[in-house]
Amino acid sequence: MSLKVVTTTRYEIAAWVLFGAGLLWLLTVHLLPSLLAGLLIFTLVEAVVRLSGAQDTRRETTRMLAVALIASVLIALISAAILSLMSYLRNGGDNVPALIQRMAEIVEHSRASLPDWLLPYVPTNTEELRAQIVAWLRTHAEVFQVAGTGVGRALAHILIGMVVGALVSLETAKSTGDRGPLAAALMTRARILARAFRRVVFAQVRISAINTVFTGIYLLVVLPAFGVTLPFGKTLVLMTFLLGLIPILGNLVSNTMIFIVSLSQSMYLALASLGYLVAIHKLEYFLNARIVGSEIRARAWEILLAMLAMEAAFGIAGLIAAPVYYAFMKDELRSKHLV
Repeated sequence: MSLKVVTTTRYEIAAWVLFGAGLLWLLTVHLLPSLLAGLLIFTLVEAVVRLSGAQDTRRETTRMLAVALIASVLIALISAAILSLMSYLRNGGDNVPALIQRMAEIVEHSRASLPDWLLPYVPTNTEELRAQIVAWLRTHAEVFQVAGTGVGRALAHILIGMVVGALVSLETAKSTGDRGPLAAALMTRARILARAFRRVVFAQVRISAINTVFTGIYLLVVLPAFGVTLPFGKTLVLMTFLLGLIPILGNLVSNTMIFIVSLSQSMYLALASLGYLVAIHKLEYFLNARIVGSEIRARAWEILLAMLAMEAAFGIAGLIAAPVYYAFMKDELRSKHLV
């Protein structure tokens, strides 16, 4: 059996070095939110342009104006959605600060009903729990950017990332003959990265949506049918979806929130909720390996190994970026018939 040999130019090698170094540098300086925002805009603009047929316009100026208009509208819509979501989570009736306060009160008043082996891991009072939550958020502020002045900085980074994604989309609207060989090689890497992002992230959105549907059925349908109404039910469902976009860690956080809120009713309900959630996530892990693995044509152990290595090197940011980076690397190797 003969192997197909694919010639690699020096410009492609230079593009690999520059692109790989840039991706790792973004993790070290905590700019992953900017990268993801830019990739999201680039992916959405490409999709809308294809659907609208704007790329078929022969005049380059008209084509670039159409892409600029599409990118501007998408940036405005996504920015408005982010601000609305933040406003709801911070100031709505069942807002997140109130949920955290309620969780602290539940833990404080539930210590008497907890088993002895669990007590050393549970805060003794509301202030201690609040302090632990704030310390955890600050530790991972580079990913979540929700504590203190980090909110404005994170929004600025996300906005800049979206603008950069829009500018790269404009670059794709130009005639390819206007680019030098290195620029063309870098643009090819950008397209491959965007394709990897689209497959991995949209697969994760589907997985999170499935998990959220089952969690919502349990919290908003099953429990009320038995006469049990948990406080902050809708907020917990929304947080389940948002946190579910973060591999592994997001599920742990959302499950902990639901378990603590269930303690407000009884220990038995909390354990029942935990058992139900564990069963859901067993199904989700199967779906994760199947959906994400099929999208990037990788086995489950490959993805898990990449996530483990990236988390060890870069923390939570590496854990989130690992599936996208790995899909990008595998696409590059596959294009050269190396894997």
